[in-house]
Amino acid sequence: MRTPHAPAPPAPRGPRTPARTALAPAVLLGAASALLLALVAVEWRPLLDLDAGISRTTHRWAVAEDGLTQAARVLTDWVWDPWTMRLLCAVAVILLLRRPAARWTAGWLVVVVALATAVQQGLKAALGRERPVWSDPVDTAHYAAFPSGHAMTATVVLGLLLWLLRRHGVSTMVWRTALTVAAVSVAGVGLTRIWLGVHWPTDVLGGWLFGASTVVAAVAAHRRLRPPPRGTAPRRSDGRRPPSPQLAPSTSDDPPRRPR
Repeated sequence: MRTPHAPAPPAPRGPRTPARTALAPAVLLGAASALLLALVAVEWRPLLDLDAGISRTTHRWAVAEDGLTQAARVLTDWVWDPWTMRLLCAVAVILLLRRPAARWTAGWLVVVVALATAVQQGLKAALGRERPVWSDPVDTAHYAAFPSGHAMTATVVLGLLLWLLRRHGVSTMVWRTALTVAAVSVAGVGLTRIWLGVHWPTDVLGGWLFGASTVVAAVAAHRRLRPPPRGTAPRRSDGRRPPSPQLAPSTSDDPPRRPR
């Protein structure tokens, strides 16, 4: 009597690669960015009314609270200004260039920030969205409104620097401090732009979304395109490195030689 074969156990799932891990947030951020861009481009009335209502309220507060308004101007013009963010990025690039193994990453950081600036300016030129206009403005700004350059630049630069800190294994205290400073800065720069009446709320939201999408895409590109360090095997198509070759077991009958 023949014994039936037992079914083979299911193959264990392979480890989740970085590409798979980043796929979901990349899709969500891309879809949200595209949706907001489309609604702003077609001038969807409910969105415009929401923008106008929030902006009128915050402008009344800004006019009445002169001290907070002055503090917001200092923060947005000096601490969180796009050129301040780019200067911080330049410092990071210089530090990376001091390590030969990190020079590719330094070039990657420069290219990503430059491309993000080009995308931001391209969107502004393509949409040409008007900024809020007030009879009693508390601040002024020029060029088109969507997306907010302050919000997008801060999100891109600080997001990339946070990832680099995490990648290089900084201490827990340094990581938590950097995370707190970055979160406060990204949120704060967007709120100051709305408070000062130079951006609609959806301009800031667009800057955050496009900036976060840029960070996710840039990190995925870094993981995929960065050349392996010297002396290591190249990555396979699934993002993992092939196993190190092992020596075949000896089939000789001779006894092993004793060391002299």
